[in-house]
Amino acid sequence: MAEKKTAERNARPEDARLGILPSFAYGLQHVLTMYGGIIAPPLVIGQAGGMSQAEIGTLIACALFIGGLATILQTVGVPFFGSKLPLVQGVSFSGVATMLAIQGDGGIQAVMGAVLVASVIGLLIAPAFAMIVRFFPPVVTGTVITSIGLSLLPVAAGWSMGSDSTADDYGSVSNIGLAAFTLLLVVLLTKFGTAAIARLSILLALFLGTIFAVIVGKADFSQVGQGDIFALPTPFAFGLPTFDIAAIISMLIVILVTFTETTADILAVGEVVGTKVDAKRIAAGLRADMLSSAVSPVFNSFTQSAFAQNVGLVAITRVKSRFVVAAGGVILVILGVLPVLGRVVAAIPSPVLGGVGVVLFGTVAASGIATLSKVDYRNNLNLIIVAVSLGFGLLPLVLPGIYHAFPSWFSVIFDSAISSTTMMAILLNIIFNHLVRRSNSRGDRSVFVAAATRAVPEEFLEALEEGDHFVDGKLVDADENEVEIVPTGTVRVVDPRDPAH
Repeated sequence: MAEKKTAERNARPEDARLGILPSFAYGLQHVLTMYGGIIAPPLVIGQAGGMSQAEIGTLIACALFIGGLATILQTVGVPFFGSKLPLVQGVSFSGVATMLAIQGDGGIQAVMGAVLVASVIGLLIAPAFAMIVRFFPPVVTGTVITSIGLSLLPVAAGWSMGSDSTADDYGSVSNIGLAAFTLLLVVLLTKFGTAAIARLSILLALFLGTIFAVIVGKADFSQVGQGDIFALPTPFAFGLPTFDIAAIISMLIVILVTFTETTADILAVGEVVGTKVDAKRIAAGLRADMLSSAVSPVFNSFTQSAFAQNVGLVAITRVKSRFVVAAGGVILVILGVLPVLGRVVAAIPSPVLGGVGVVLFGTVAASGIATLSKVDYRNNLNLIIVAVSLGFGLLPLVLPGIYHAFPSWFSVIFDSAISSTTMMAILLNIIFNHLVRRSNSRGDRSVFVAAATRAVPEEFLEALEEGDHFVDGKLVDADENEVEIVPTGTVRVVDPRDPAH
């Protein structure tokens, strides 16, 4: 029995082992894909707090270090912790606004205290939250995955323009052109490269795009040699945390949003990999999130969550091994203790990242659309679930600041396209497909259902002959003789030579 379970476990796509060199090569792709995202929150918080460049560097190095450890925990796993899926972990951007508000009142120490306590509470309630997985059928997961991809596209657009909106060349033709060149490289390498080259197309495009950027004067590596080469994270480098009840409650809301987004990411990568994801696995993934988040403040970092953009990389490369992402986690840890390597990666021009980001994030959206194509839209209201959820969820994306007049707790939840789409999809699915049974619903009279594609049984077409057509609701042959229609299962074969006919 034990051998059978071991064989079943090893048969999972995510358990494949590719060897050390391929694992670290593909893992580096994951690091480069999410590097900009993982350093953005500490960069924003540090700048808003008036920290020095050295202090901001400490925040960034710690974010990389903790993100690497969290990634290893999530992918390799230990009992009760880790989904054992190819998911990269990093600082969640969903809590930045809340942390900035807390920092304005109590400083960075209050932020660390709120993150620590809220994460411990989240660790305790993670299994209960995971029980809602039964409310994530394909109509919900497909909608959420699509929203993940669409919500990330503005990030790619910002990278393509140059990231720094205060720079003179922000949004210039040269920046957009560099992003387009990198995007073209991805397409060409994927289409015309060998299997190995196609799988490394993102990494190769980043490398070649950066080389081209150096040639045309769009890359600057002059700062790489400045600063420490090796530095271990110092616990509580900014002082001991302080604890404020209001700050903790605010961060707890952020934790619930993080739960929603990580659950969506776990389901999304499970769909891409083609493996089973149940409540037990989601609970283990959420526990890994919360344990990493609880440890983060000790090492000067913030809440951890799964990175959606790396789901797109898994989809486009078709490298589904969780050990590849674990190798990426090791690289992140090394970057965290070797700031010089982090400075090398940070020197990659953002338009180059933007070019590959268009492909990666678009692939996530395409994976969601593929999932939605499997949904049954006949005689139900699944179409309106998709329409309302996507429309509602993308409102803050197409019109930032739409909820500026609402309370801060509301904005924390619904300013995220991913969390608002997820909540609306779950709510509508419960209303239409659980509380109100399909047999009692009015879905068969809905205009949304009426728009669904019609289908005709193949057996009906096989019974037709050339010239058969309908007149006034009756089926007639080429000679205008009526053809009798009988119930299914009672079709009679009639010989036209029979005098009785």
